[in-house]
Amino acid sequence: MNHVTAQQGGRLGARYGTGFTLGEHSVRHLRRILRTYLTAWEMAELCDAACLALTELVANVVRHTPDRRAAVLMSRRPDGRGVRVEVTDTRPRPPMPTAVDELAEDGRGVLIVDAVTDRWGWTPLPPTGPARPSGSSAT
Repeated sequence: MNHVTAQQGGRLGARYGTGFTLGEHSVRHLRRILRTYLTAWEMAELCDAACLALTELVANVVRHTPDRRAAVLMSRRPDGRGVRVEVTDTRPRPPMPTAVDELAEDGRGVLIVDAVTDRWGWTPLPPTGPARPSGSSAT
């Protein structure tokens, strides 16, 4: 499923959501969509930070979620001063930093998301739910 929500009169709405199985190159397309929305929402200054956070969250799904199924939601904050980027996957555990030293090449995604966003978090869905969300918010 790939759809745009709240699109009115040819203009981009306040939200974009899609669900699919992620591949190695999925993040490139998702970054392009995020840049398009941020530009339309007149928030282009958030592109670098929001795209980096999105990249790291999607990379966690590709590396650590066996079925690679995920949903992505990008939404403008109601006050118009920021954006929320959510990645929901089927992994039952929160993303954790795993880098053991400063020269490690892996395990830094959570630290990067924390560094480029105002806040981020992980919320488990109820046991009957099909996915566990990881979300970041950059303003």
